[in-house]
Amino acid sequence: MKKTMFSAIAMAFVFTALNTNAGTTSGMKVSSTTSQKTSIIDEIVSNYLVLKNALIKDDAKGAANAGKAIIASMAKIDMKSLSADQMKGYMDVADDLKENAKHIEENAGKIAHQREYFVMLSKDVNDLLKTFGNSGPKLYQDFCPMANGGKGAMWISETKAIQNPYYGKAMMTCGSVKKEI
Repeated sequence: MKKTMFSAIAMAFVFTALNTNAGTTSGMKVSSTTSQKTSIIDEIVSNYLVLKNALIKDDAKGAANAGKAIIASMAKIDMKSLSADQMKGYMDVADDLKENAKHIEENAGKIAHQREYFVMLSKDVNDLLKTFGNSGPKLYQDFCPMANGGKGAMWISETKAIQNPYYGKAMMTCGSVKKEI
């Protein structure tokens, strides 16, 4: 767990450094507000991945800590730095994202309950990625047809290999990659 949290923190710092290094990306000038906004979104996604990985390991306490980290990351976003479309996209998911992360945080001893809220949290993060794009490493949208009471549920992963956060060790490889983000 410590390695996973350290990796997520390190990824957030790398994303921040890459986004602010000399103010350029691929030869294009990047404003400081764009860098700040992108790094905060990357941080939210990075904390989501820590939460997902905790659920894979059946680690309810780790998932709760990552839920708390998502909320802390959200508090850092500078709303004035967002375009009108980004503002609308962010506002469409912000309340639900925060509520779902908070619910996961507050239920450290109830992993089944955390996984129920992870269904909605995953949709929120997916919507956030649709609005802001992915400026970090390659991500995958995965789907498990058995999750969510048989209705199916998706999640975002940083690995192509299926590791199911809805069932953890009980059904680790249940699911499939639906698309690359």
